[in-house]
Amino acid sequence: MLGYIHSATRGTTNAILARVADRADKQGLRVTGLIQARGPQGGAHPCDMDLRCLPDGPVFAIAQHLGAGSHGCRMDLAALEQAALAVSARIEKGADLLIINKFGAQESQGRGFVTAIVNALDRGIAVLTVVNPQNIDGFRAFAGNLATELPPDHDAILSWVARATDAVSAEH
Repeated sequence: MLGYIHSATRGTTNAILARVADRADKQGLRVTGLIQARGPQGGAHPCDMDLRCLPDGPVFAIAQHLGAGSHGCRMDLAALEQAALAVSARIEKGADLLIINKFGAQESQGRGFVTAIVNALDRGIAVLTVVNPQNIDGFRAFAGNLATELPPDHDAILSWVARATDAVSAEH
């Protein structure tokens, strides 16, 4: 029920998640969560991005604009919390698949989207996320042996989604 892509390649997984969300929606699955709506542009900091709440918004800017000389964390924790609350509200309304664009540093520390992920899993909702090398140990500590590593291939991921959502349907 918990699938993840372990990838160090920045950007490629965003397109895969967007395509999986679109195809799963077209197959009649109720998809919620977050995908990247806008990535860093023109030399911007890698964390400068917007996330779109699935299926139809809103969009959350999750980076603070601290100026060119800044080297500190740019994560806007208030915006991240708003996004987490929006996702949690959609889980309450029902879903078949939760997509979280990244299990990152906040989640590795038990914050961010951890509550939404746990709530989804408790409700039998399949969860798909991406984990980079910096956060893989935190993810493994969180997930234990419950997670399935998936290749960065939308067809393979869609096959996993079909199996995960069919397993939930069979249980109910």
